[in-house]
Amino acid sequence: MPTIYRGTVIHTKSFDEFESFRHGFVAVEGEKIIGVGSDLEKWLSEQKLKSKDVTEVQLTEYQFLMPGFVDCHIHAPQYDQYGLGLDMPLLDWLNTYTFPLEAKFADTKYAQQVYKNVVEATIRCGTTLASYFATNHLESTLVLAREAVRQGQRALVGKVCSNCNSPDFYVEKTEDSVKNTKLFVREIQNLKSPLVMPTITPRFALSCSEDLLKQLGSIAKSDDLHIQSHISENVSEIEVVKDIFKTSYAQAYDNAALLTKKTVMAHGVHLEDSEIAILKERGTSIAHCPASNTMLSSGLCDVQRLVKSGVTVGLGTDVSGGNSVSIKDALLRSLDVSKHLDFFKKQYIWGTGTAKTPHPKYQQLKYKQAFYLATLGGAKALALDHLTGNFAVGKQFDALLVDVSALEQPTRSLNVNELLEKFIYTGDDRNILKVFVAGKSIKKEQ
Repeated sequence: MPTIYRGTVIHTKSFDEFESFRHGFVAVEGEKIIGVGSDLEKWLSEQKLKSKDVTEVQLTEYQFLMPGFVDCHIHAPQYDQYGLGLDMPLLDWLNTYTFPLEAKFADTKYAQQVYKNVVEATIRCGTTLASYFATNHLESTLVLAREAVRQGQRALVGKVCSNCNSPDFYVEKTEDSVKNTKLFVREIQNLKSPLVMPTITPRFALSCSEDLLKQLGSIAKSDDLHIQSHISENVSEIEVVKDIFKTSYAQAYDNAALLTKKTVMAHGVHLEDSEIAILKERGTSIAHCPASNTMLSSGLCDVQRLVKSGVTVGLGTDVSGGNSVSIKDALLRSLDVSKHLDFFKKQYIWGTGTAKTPHPKYQQLKYKQAFYLATLGGAKALALDHLTGNFAVGKQFDALLVDVSALEQPTRSLNVNELLEKFIYTGDDRNILKVFVAGKSIKKEQ
């Protein structure tokens, strides 16, 4: 029997196309969306259904239904340290905090507890699809994959690969990295879960030899797998990569066939025009991580520049470089960064800067565009928009039921736009009443 959710429905169709229905509906049968719109009676008639043939869920005045959040970049093991060491630049932070922490995941019991917690936390905050980095360890990475399956979250999971420029206590041999990556892919496929898939994960070019990168590219190509890594996050990191590979950051990956239509690269803060052209040509996406870019003093990523250049962009929390597992927080941070870029560009041109030619007028991100990045944009960035990201008929029902009156009853009526604004600018996980993945409610009752 189909279930009909009636009330305010909000989603996007593209970066600049926002669609909402104040008195709308989403019809779900099993795991799939079978109808969406504003005229339920007409839809029922076309489907030759009567009210008694469906189960109706009526939303209240201050509730709305939206697609689930997509986290394009999150380091699951680092959940155990998030909020720590964020006054350090990237490379110092990695060596002081991150590498020692991740080395502990050789212990699968420790991994089980951390991974249980991080999957629960992301679900609580409305993440229906996450692209997870794990660690170098095969067995504990499988623990993460199984935990996502158990809790019902849609996920891409990657065993991290690194064979050089890493601490002695946390580095692989090339042959071990390749062998365990192949084993990992096979074990994930053996789970036979429609929700969880493997993704090839070189940590970043700096920690992988050219030989390892090329072998990982070959593995991805042979099974048409997803790929994730980092690119152009920090100026010092970029200089080291250029010195090692004698080429640009993007070209180093492209030489190893790692830039594909199923590749997402985190950050992209300092990409050169030629690198953006490569990403566009390959169909490779960027996960914008505004929190960690700020926390680790990496820089301000110009999302509008990427989008206007034809590069797909989603959002990432980048825990624990980022200090929140909530993509809603990342959405808000992306708006902050866009405003800061606008301030900077105007100051540079009209203030104390010395630019000789005017900079083209910068367009700040709008909240509806950022909402797209957090939902459909993220699904596109992970090459899974055929399954999720909005309420198009035929897609999986990955959705959030949001209530802006959950904590405090508004004293005024709110239109559709205001409901979304209220949630973006003042809401948190307590406003998310239900989280659905493939039609199933998966959020624990609070």
